[in-house]
Amino acid sequence: MTENEERPTRVRATLTDISSRAWEHPADRGALVALRQLKGFDYLLRKMSGLINERAFRLQFLGSAIRVDERQFPKVHRLYTEAGSTLDVRELPELFVTNSPVWNAVTIGMDKPFIVVNSALLQGLDEEETRFILGHELGHAQSGHALYQSLLLWLMRLTGALNWMPIGALGLRAIIAALHEWSRKAELSGDRAGLLAVQDPAVALRVQMKLASGGQLGELDTTAFLAQGTEYESAGDLRDSVLKLLLLEVQTHPMAVIRAAELRRWVDEGEYTTIVSGTYPKRQDDNDASMSQEAKNAAKSYSDAFSRSQDPLAKLLRDMGEGLGGVRDWVSSKFPPR
Repeated sequence: MTENEERPTRVRATLTDISSRAWEHPADRGALVALRQLKGFDYLLRKMSGLINERAFRLQFLGSAIRVDERQFPKVHRLYTEAGSTLDVRELPELFVTNSPVWNAVTIGMDKPFIVVNSALLQGLDEEETRFILGHELGHAQSGHALYQSLLLWLMRLTGALNWMPIGALGLRAIIAALHEWSRKAELSGDRAGLLAVQDPAVALRVQMKLASGGQLGELDTTAFLAQGTEYESAGDLRDSVLKLLLLEVQTHPMAVIRAAELRRWVDEGEYTTIVSGTYPKRQDDNDASMSQEAKNAAKSYSDAFSRSQDPLAKLLRDMGEGLGGVRDWVSSKFPPR
């Protein structure tokens, strides 16, 4: 069977009433749950965007791209409706295919989001890989990433008043870096939604390999690709650690080898299997989500990532922490509290 031939139909679990919290990365979920508490302001921003920017973007694609339905790109439409059914999406966003040589897809809009897939991406993916991409974008739409990222960008613009202060530029840079960090975690959330839509980890890995290579899957080796992720995370010295931090500061998407490693870890840790088996947060319980608990979960995810990281800087900081802990214990033994 060649890469682009249709594969036998697979049976996938329908995730009835699944909440977007099920696939959101803890750091992403923590921010989203907190922002969802801002009742009223997000509604105002949504309506303002819907009246102006969102309408203009939709008209642009309505006039220049192809809207997917039963008659136009029917195969893509079938995959899209199936992915939506698996994720129990009650109202599918409009889907457009636009002529572009860039491998990309994007979810646009806040009041009524729609999804745009570039033609080059469709041409380079098989059916199951396309299903993953469509599930990824549906994950963004269901999580409301466009709305809440726009909300924070709007708040960020308010900090322009700080620019006249000596520390204003540094403060703004820190906010931008934090937004980019959230954007990267949101992409990991989208990858999880894509995996839940396709329910085949091998497909998810193939997509990352194709995104990194421009589709040259026949020239790649899975083991070598995953080894790149290990080398990226652990190789080099402190100079490389600093360079990686500087490179990531302005990246809105995680690097492909890191995305593959993160998704594989999610599967290995068992959360993916638990969800597919039917145990997951339900959307009717979203209003009861605890902001403090999600903040703790987000902090734990960063702590766990730091603990397992093989990056030279992370290892140095861990060693320093252990050394300081040893000093503290020694001092306590010599000078016990009275």
